[in-house]
Amino acid sequence: MQTKVSSTDEQYGPRYDRANDRYVLHYDEDGSATLTTTIVHGLAAIADINVTQGEFSLYDCVDPDALEHIFGSKADGSERTIGHVAFTALDHDVYVYANGDIFVYPPADASRPPLPADDGRRRR
Repeated sequence: MQTKVSSTDEQYGPRYDRANDRYVLHYDEDGSATLTTTIVHGLAAIADINVTQGEFSLYDCVDPDALEHIFGSKADGSERTIGHVAFTALDHDVYVYANGDIFVYPPADASRPPLPADDGRRRR
C-alpha cells in the first residue's frame, strides 16, 4: 500500500451529512491513500488541525497497523466485506466499516458547517 495523501478537497475530503450530524469519508482500497491516511487527514480537516505539525497522532487513539490489518485482505486473498471498528479521536467518535465507509461524529459542543446560502430558489 502506498502512503501518498489524497486531497482533502470537496471531492475527496469529509462531507458533512447534516441529517445524521456526522461527517462521511470513504476509503478507496484502489486509491492512493492508505486507510489510516484517509482517517488522519479526514479528522484533521474536520477538527481544523495540521497533522504535519504533530498536533495529532492516530497512535494516541488506536493502533494504525492493527487497523490496516483488520480491514486488509483475508489470508486467502479475498476482501473483507463485513465488520467495523469504533474509537474516539480528537473528541470525535469514528466508525470504520469494512466496505470503506468512515463516519465521524463530532462532539455535541463542536461547531457545524454553515448551511448553504439561499440562492432564492424554492425547493419542491
